[in-house]
Amino acid sequence: MNDEMRSPKILAVSWGRMEIEGIGTGKDFKLYPGGGREWDWNETGTRHSPGIQPADVEELLAHGATVVVLSLGMYRRLQVAPGTLDYLAGRSVAAHVAETREAVKIYLGYPLNRTGNCS
Repeated sequence: MNDEMRSPKILAVSWGRMEIEGIGTGKDFKLYPGGGREWDWNETGTRHSPGIQPADVEELLAHGATVVVLSLGMYRRLQVAPGTLDYLAGRSVAAHVAETREAVKIYLGYPLNRTGNCS
């Protein structure tokens, strides 16, 4: 697999902290084939409710993700806006929604050249 198109591995996760291969440590991230970055919820006005919006996942698709894993946070407080899953399904993108630790397991279980993540 071409490392340039591989999604970064999540090396460690705990409440309020993630360590991402080749990116560093932070709180929230968008990961996709070829890279990733810290996720600033303010870019799209994301809040716990209504949660992750279609605008939040567009970047993952733009980088070629065909599977998207959305994290609800450690305490499942982050929601997924109603139109987000429809948006992904309409683009034939498989979506998984889970608590953060479970989301990490799902993300790492896929070939990393296909996955995107909002965590």
